[in-house]
This record gives sequence, structure tokens and C-alpha cells, in this order.
Amino acid sequence: MPATASATFRVDIPVLPESAMGNALQFIDLLRGANLLAGLRLGAGAPRTAWRLLDAHGQPLAALPGALSAYTTSQPPADDGPAQALFIPSFHAADIPATRAVAARYPALARRIGIALDAGQKLLTLGNGAWLAAHSGRLDGRQVCLPWFYIAGFARDFPALRFAQGQDLCDDGPWLSGALPQTLADMAVALVRHAWGGELAQTCATAMLPDHQRARAALQANAQQHIPATRDSTLARAIAWMEAHLDEPYSLPRLAEAAAVSTRTLLRHFQQELSRSPLDHLHGLRCARARVLLEVTLESVPSIAAACGYADPAAFRRIFARHTGMAPAEYRKRHALRSPRRRWRVDVTTR
Repeated sequence: MPATASATFRVDIPVLPESAMGNALQFIDLLRGANLLAGLRLGAGAPRTAWRLLDAHGQPLAALPGALSAYTTSQPPADDGPAQALFIPSFHAADIPATRAVAARYPALARRIGIALDAGQKLLTLGNGAWLAAHSGRLDGRQVCLPWFYIAGFARDFPALRFAQGQDLCDDGPWLSGALPQTLADMAVALVRHAWGGELAQTCATAMLPDHQRARAALQANAQQHIPATRDSTLARAIAWMEAHLDEPYSLPRLAEAAAVSTRTLLRHFQQELSRSPLDHLHGLRCARARVLLEVTLESVPSIAAACGYADPAAFRRIFARHTGMAPAEYRKRHALRSPRRRWRVDVTTR
């Protein structure tokens, strides 16, 4: 049975200056993939995972720049309520003494891990992140998976813990530990099983975990034309038309005509599958284009508004702020990849 009946399962991910950030981002990608698969299986009412990247004091990280901003913007949003799980990535340390030093440097985080365990949260650790977990003092008698080169030092520091021999991933009660980064997909599947139950976990395992026999069978079936091309869908036709006409005025009848359905049917498809209207989806696509233009061009906000289909720059500013949480000018200030012209001019003015 799943651990929670909530439609949203929240995961907190503390990251330290020493953390292997790639582990955290890869895990978020896996959570996002689980959300996608759940949505494909169960539609708009499917459960979702949400995540928060936190600092060592438990405060949300500031938005990451550019394309990385998606990792600090969870969909659905992660609110300020309690999480149901805590993921501790591995951290960079040259040797066991350095690993011990990192773990000892963050006693507040170790206490927070203990509080999370006392509250019934699931704890996930990767590699030497287990040192921080063990410092919580709540895991005596539990089994842990570690890379072989950490085992001797860890055993000296925490003799009350046991090692899961011959395993790369160990799920022992509240503690799910992985030895190496290649276990992250298995860890995500195990978390889905804990959060949502076995059926969705199997769906995620089928899509996320390597299966060479299945890949060979798919290639053979495709070569023998046993797998037909995926049929076009109402949503796919509508969204493809939107993407090709972002800078044109919105017209529901024209969009329905492009999707080859009635306006009523089109609205029903969007509501059932995406839980939003076609216009709301179009605003999201337009704002995605606007973010790119604000990051990589020096065009004015009115010009970008026009390029994204908004004749009224004021309306564009309101919609952009609703979708991103900030005005276009503020977004450009935080995320622009080009500096003002005066900084990159190379001509020399002569008198």
C-alpha cells in the first residue's frame, strides 16, 4: 500500500556547497519522469511528486539561472508544508577524513534528518551522504549500502549500523540507501512504490530501468512493421498548431479547426488531460518563448511581447508575471546571458 493518500508526495533535497549537484538534478529528472508516467497512466487526477532544493539551514535555494530554473520550480509546486521524504545526495570529499569533516560541519542538518525520521519521513541517501544520515542518531541497527571503499571507515564511525552485502540499493524501513549514482533510477522506483504503490512503481521501472531484451524485441517488431506509427491525437494536433502560430492572435475556432474537432470537444480534451484551457496552455508556450528571448537577446519588452503574440505589452507583463513570478525586466536582470551593449562594444571612439 502507498505510504500516503495525498495526491502530491513532497521531497526535500538539501544541497551543501560540497554536494554533488548532479546527483540532485538527476534525481529531480527522475521524479519529473515519474510524474509524466503517472499522468499518462491516470490522466489529470494522477498523483504527483513535488520537490524543493534547500540549503543546509532548510531554506529554499534561489532560482537557478537559465535552463536550470526548472529544477528550482517544481510542478506541481512544493509548498512550505512538511515533506514526506528527504533525499541527501553524495558530496565531494577526497577521502574518508574529508568525508568525516563534511558530515561534522553540518550538525543542524543531521538534527533535521533526525526530526524527519521521527516524523515518519522516508530518508534517501546516496554514497557518502550516509554519513550525515548516521549522525542523526536514529538509524542504529539499520542496514546501509555504501561503495566498498567507504565501508571500513564507516564501520569504525558507526559500529551500530549494518551493511547490506552484495547489494547496491537497500530499503530498510525508513532508510533507502544507494551506493553509487547508477542506483538513482532504482531509488526513484523504490520511492514511487513507497509513495504510490506497486502498480505505478512497475510502470516507472518499465520505462526507467534498462531492459536490453525489451529493446531488442522492440527493434525486431519495428523492423517487421508490427508496431504501427502512433496515431495523431486531438491534443497533439492542437499543441503543434499553437507552437507554429505563437505570434498570432488566439482564436479558439481556428484552433479547433486545426485539431479537426469542435470547440466544445477541444475544451474537454484540454481540461481532462491537462487540467487547463487551451488559452492557458498557449500562455505557457508563449512565456517559454519569452524567457528564451529575454535571456539571449537585447530586444525590448514590447518587441518580445509582439514576437510572443501579445499586441499589448501591459497584458504581456501581467501574464508573464503570473507564469514566472516576476516581471519581464526582473527576469532579464536575473537570467540574461548577454550583457548590455556598452559592455561588449569593441569599437574605439576616436576624436
